[in-house]
Amino acid sequence: MTLKLAEHYGLCFGVRDAIAEAERLAQHGPLTILGELVHNPVVRDRLTRAGVREGALDRTADTTQVMITAHGASDAMRAAWRQSGRGVADGTCPLVRHAHDQLRQFVQIGYFPVVIGQPGHVEVKGLVGDFPGALVVHEEADIATLPAELKIGIISQTTQPIDRVLALLTAIRAARPQSDVRFVDTVCQPTKNRQLALRTLIAECDTMVVVGGHNSNNTLQLVAAAEVAGLTVFHIERADELRPDWFAGANVVGLTAGTSTLKETVAEVHARLGEIARRFQHAVPSTCEPKGAQ
Repeated sequence: MTLKLAEHYGLCFGVRDAIAEAERLAQHGPLTILGELVHNPVVRDRLTRAGVREGALDRTADTTQVMITAHGASDAMRAAWRQSGRGVADGTCPLVRHAHDQLRQFVQIGYFPVVIGQPGHVEVKGLVGDFPGALVVHEEADIATLPAELKIGIISQTTQPIDRVLALLTAIRAARPQSDVRFVDTVCQPTKNRQLALRTLIAECDTMVVVGGHNSNNTLQLVAAAEVAGLTVFHIERADELRPDWFAGANVVGLTAGTSTLKETVAEVHARLGEIARRFQHAVPSTCEPKGAQ
């Protein structure tokens, strides 16, 4: 059993900075995160130990300081919290903010706003929150509900697979050949890097371990891509979830992680996989040459 670690994996800069800001603010007084800062239970446990509370974006908070998550929020929601008299720290990832800016610019110049993404996801809800008429396209069937607009402006949720986004863009253009359809690619580079690194692993591995929250969109996209490729896939959140019997028939095991996964969590998983690999090596008869983990 050989291990291969993805070239790009785990925590991105936007999530890293949001976590650091939350921990800094918590040192100076009670803090409520308006939702899950990131979709990762390990991070949530760490913040809870630091005294950070977790609330909801559309409810009240019992602290004077609140913080918007890395997934962002609508300008209307942000303004409402400020009007409530609370201090509002903004943990929005700069690349999510870029997506907001691009959608707003489309609306300002008269384009009908479309977001390719997952309906109901906190990032998508924030993107369309200031534009109630905007359309969220998740499946090709959603295109049928697109109004007959002459000008259509399209962005994407930052954690969508870029191939999927481009396929839906092509379908929209085919469905509205008379419309001026403009697209700005707002899939973030860390997401693209992890998707590209996964493709490399898929070509080399028969089994994949993906580390990340079970409600993390970009982690779920990594899981789905490996499953579609026919690999045996295990989606875990912590190293102690790994079971040696999962890998009894594995030859080459790939390891990757979503953008909300701490590097130390990936290191713990990698170490545990190494222990499992060595266990299988010791079980090989002495006449066979064991494979070393890398």
